[in-house]
Amino acid sequence: MRILIRSILIFCIIFVSYTLFFHYGKYTPNEQLKEENVQISNEETTNSEKQVAEGETVPNEGLLSFMEKSSEEITAILGEPDRIDPSAYDYDWWIYEQEDNQYIQVGVLNQRVVSVYGIGKGLNAKPFVIGQPIQEVFKIQPVSSSLSLEYEGNSYRFEFSEEDMNTRPTVKMGDVFVQLYIDKFDGILSSIRVIDAETFIKQRSYEVTYRGELIEPKEISEDKWEKIEAGAEQQILSITNMLRARHGLAAVQWHEDTSRVAFLHSKDMKENEYFSHESPTEGTLVNRLAQLDIKYQMAGENIAAQYVDAIAASEGWLNSKGHRDTMLNEEFTHLGVGVDGLYYTQNFITTWDLNQ
Repeated sequence: MRILIRSILIFCIIFVSYTLFFHYGKYTPNEQLKEENVQISNEETTNSEKQVAEGETVPNEGLLSFMEKSSEEITAILGEPDRIDPSAYDYDWWIYEQEDNQYIQVGVLNQRVVSVYGIGKGLNAKPFVIGQPIQEVFKIQPVSSSLSLEYEGNSYRFEFSEEDMNTRPTVKMGDVFVQLYIDKFDGILSSIRVIDAETFIKQRSYEVTYRGELIEPKEISEDKWEKIEAGAEQQILSITNMLRARHGLAAVQWHEDTSRVAFLHSKDMKENEYFSHESPTEGTLVNRLAQLDIKYQMAGENIAAQYVDAIAASEGWLNSKGHRDTMLNEEFTHLGVGVDGLYYTQNFITTWDLNQ
């Protein structure tokens, strides 16, 4: 009888423990591609590979070494930022874009670096190299189809979809997480984002199962959202130009009126809960540009929704054939970007007067 009671108690403990796991995922949709592209295996790594990956130390120089540094140390290394943009995840982005061959965003929270993003051939991203073939990238750091972590007594398991594995897997190095943005058309490492554990959990870029508490960003005021959106628009412009430079294309210039058109479309999609290039009330891009009397020879549009930020949206466009073709069209001269919440619109134009 005692054995039976003990067995029942053990079963109940196991059952209760299992039910404490809650499922939560922030879906980050982007256009599903039908074209053939580079595929990365999503097979599990061996135990020995996992041990190597988890035991890998962060380099003492370059982008990854910025993590956990103080704001004073970053200023000593990079100088004063070109500007500071707030983010939706509690930290501020320090923007560095004075170099022609690199672009850096440093996430600072309470005078400490919690995230870093970098793109450009001149970037020191050791042990990785921007533009490196993906086969070499995964020799450096094996990738698994899931990632688990413990943080402040909570357990999290992030699951990577096939699309995640092909375009933006994350690996653990020491105490930080490195998101590898991959250009699957060219088969190279496009850019990297480094994140600490708390920020990784807050952003929830992947489907996650957790036990305990899910860490959430602080509530954002309407005024702060406007500043986040304005910063995201400029970030998208900068990242777009870094991607164009990689392909030998001239930079597109900011176009304020076209940016207004783009913002109104993002706002329209958000408020009316649709996702399309054609507005039920405002019509196509041609109609919307005409409303502000914008003169142009050619125009193109990219839209995205529910990506965690400007970085994710920009890299998402790169891996969608139609969006990519628009971003990398050599004939476009100007760009307007509009962000409302997690809705993003890029409007490219070729102007009649190249001095505009």
